[in-house]
Amino acid sequence: MTEQLKDILVRGTAWGGKLRVFATRLTNIVQEMQTRHQTYPTATAALGRTSAVAAMMGAMLKGEERLTIQVKGDGPIGNVVVDANTYGEIRGYVDYPQAHHASNERDKLDVAGAVGTTGFIYVTKDLGMKEPYSGSIPIISGELGEDYTYYFAASEQTPSAVSVGVLVDTDNSVLHAGGMIVQVLPGLKDEDLTRLEHAIAALPPVTTLLEQGETPEGIIRSLVGDDFVIHDIMDLRFQCKCSEERVSATLLSVGADELQSMIDDTGEAELVCHFCNEKYHFNKEKLVELRDEARS
Repeated sequence: MTEQLKDILVRGTAWGGKLRVFATRLTNIVQEMQTRHQTYPTATAALGRTSAVAAMMGAMLKGEERLTIQVKGDGPIGNVVVDANTYGEIRGYVDYPQAHHASNERDKLDVAGAVGTTGFIYVTKDLGMKEPYSGSIPIISGELGEDYTYYFAASEQTPSAVSVGVLVDTDNSVLHAGGMIVQVLPGLKDEDLTRLEHAIAALPPVTTLLEQGETPEGIIRSLVGDDFVIHDIMDLRFQCKCSEERVSATLLSVGADELQSMIDDTGEAELVCHFCNEKYHFNKEKLVELRDEARS
């Protein structure tokens, strides 16, 4: 088995600064999520596609800013939630990771069927201000690439094209996962816009390009040609913020009476992180310590 290529994101501009381009490969991150949550293929695809967009949107932020994407559709997998920040740290989950959904009529993973075609996508950005910025759009297809394209146009007034994909093997493992965003900046002429539209229409799926051995830089080149400048190449990784200290604070917040009930009922407690599925076990001695701290 060959060593998996590392997860990276490439950010740049093209066509004399009239396009902003992002491309990512995050196969390892999506595999990490699949392993932690034991997602079935359509849930893996939905989580991976949203993670690719979150990673690229994270690269649009600055400093300590971060964002959360929530896909709240009416499909069997429930909510899809992904966090990302400017450091390339990503985590995510789906409510029902093992909800099964058959392939669509093209014998492809039916992401729209799993996500649902009615609902909303919410993007919340913590920009370090008193109130976070929130934007939302109705789900228009459920396949997610088209939905995020609509989000940029409707919520951020930035004409964009989004292509995301996840290729899952027969054993549920992740073969390839990645994405690309191209955004139109002021000054793009009509003939260049037409040229871009034709290039987008002719572009193979991201997973096809990754399967052919293309790098994120190569994916950008496949769309815009050689007229682009790379501004940054960022390493990406799965990273959860949970810790025993944070989970202890959560238990502490329920109050002394509830902690005493846990001590009386079972003498222990186990909390599981939504994002990474890590389990935190608290024995009777630790619960007593937390109860006494809550009382004080």
